[in-house]
Amino acid sequence: MTGRGKMKLQKPNKWNKTTKNRIWNGSILAAFIAAAAVFAVMLQTEKRTLAEYEKKEVYVAATDIPRGEELTQENIEDYVMPLEIDQRIVPGTAVTDRDSLYGRITVCDIGQGSVITGEMTEGKEQILGEMTEPVIAGFRAEDLYQAVGGVLRAGDRIHIYCIDKDKEEFSGENPGWQNLFVQQVFDQSGNIIPCEDTTTPAQRVNIYLDNKNVEEFYRNLAKGSLRVVKICN
Repeated sequence: MTGRGKMKLQKPNKWNKTTKNRIWNGSILAAFIAAAAVFAVMLQTEKRTLAEYEKKEVYVAATDIPRGEELTQENIEDYVMPLEIDQRIVPGTAVTDRDSLYGRITVCDIGQGSVITGEMTEGKEQILGEMTEPVIAGFRAEDLYQAVGGVLRAGDRIHIYCIDKDKEEFSGENPGWQNLFVQQVFDQSGNIIPCEDTTTPAQRVNIYLDNKNVEEFYRNLAKGSLRVVKICN
């Protein structure tokens, strides 16, 4: 063929830099839109799932609360915090009003994260009974004629008897002070003994006592004529 009959081969057009950038940006935008769509679907699914049950605010222990602890305005924020949980698992006696806990005393150990219920605390009027001027009286376990083997713990109830040490028999009748509430117990280093510790002997014991009986209590304590009996529930 002559030179006139030859066909020239055209080289493919190369994409210029601007075209490539447009395609790249478009791909990123498409990926972003797809990710946003997936996120929106997941969010709606989560909302539908959460809508399947109602939540209710209760109060739980922010930390371990020992038995015998009085909840006051000074310590309640350290011990108690609000938490929303599935209404279906809320105990019937769960505490839903923090103010209702002021002045109440725990009658059991409450573990961190536990939902606080009404039966876990008692009002002072229940604990102090007919005391007209309640005070906390402390004594060393060794000063007692018998301290129930050293196993007293906060929240325990005790009878205290005045006995005649010259008599050999103890009838267990007519306690000097009945149904007293043990406020706290301490070890030999002055540390509070947790209720779950069933082996450490109590070296010092605090109890609630009516102020009018304090003088008589310590007078008999000095004589070594007191005996403590723990009330078993």
